[in-house]
Amino acid sequence: MKRLFFVWVFGVTAAFFAAVILCVQTLFLPQSVGAFDDGGMRVVIDAGHGGVDGGVSGIETGVKESDLNLAISYAIKAKLEERGFEVIMTRKTEGGLYGAPTKGFKKRDMQKRKEIIEKAAPALVISVHQNFYPSRAVRGGQVFYNAADKNSEILGKTLQTCLNELYQTAGVKDRNAKAGEYFMLQSTAYPSVIVECGFLSNAADEKLLCSDGWKNRLAEQITSGVIEYFSGNIA
Repeated sequence: MKRLFFVWVFGVTAAFFAAVILCVQTLFLPQSVGAFDDGGMRVVIDAGHGGVDGGVSGIETGVKESDLNLAISYAIKAKLEERGFEVIMTRKTEGGLYGAPTKGFKKRDMQKRKEIIEKAAPALVISVHQNFYPSRAVRGGQVFYNAADKNSEILGKTLQTCLNELYQTAGVKDRNAKAGEYFMLQSTAYPSVIVECGFLSNAADEKLLCSDGWKNRLAEQITSGVIEYFSGNIA
């Protein structure tokens, strides 16, 4: 009888300590995206330019930045939604957000994007763009962040690492995320970054960016960066 009692006590004690260990491990595990609610998994994707504002153009094909921005933004949206995120798009069509293309359209366009972001109250904002530089040798993805916001910096550097990993497969040297003083980074209080997906001034980057396969890989890397950001890296 005593033996059975001690076996029972031992079993209860072991179960208790196992439960304690599990609780402690849970406390120190990175927070998963599934733990976010009340808008914590809401992301705004901002496809830059649009309408009469086509942005820069590819040197070989003449592809408009605005068209690439929209296509890549939709690819990112699909990837994020597959992971359970809620995604809000500022620009959903080829058109701009300025109404009539009259004087001051750019300012109206920017203001409308700001209004959409503030209404969405997201966890973060990613503004999608394409780069251009006088030297046609410059290549790779480049991320800009709001230096005044620590979470923006964390997000920016995380996404830059993911872009570098992708461009390494094309033999491109790593780039560094940089602080930037742009309207889309400073217009709201939400952590915001600008992702320049590649250089349309470089023929090799342009060819990649026009490829559906590369757009898909870009979207996958950006999505991976967002998940990493959410997984316990927020300041």
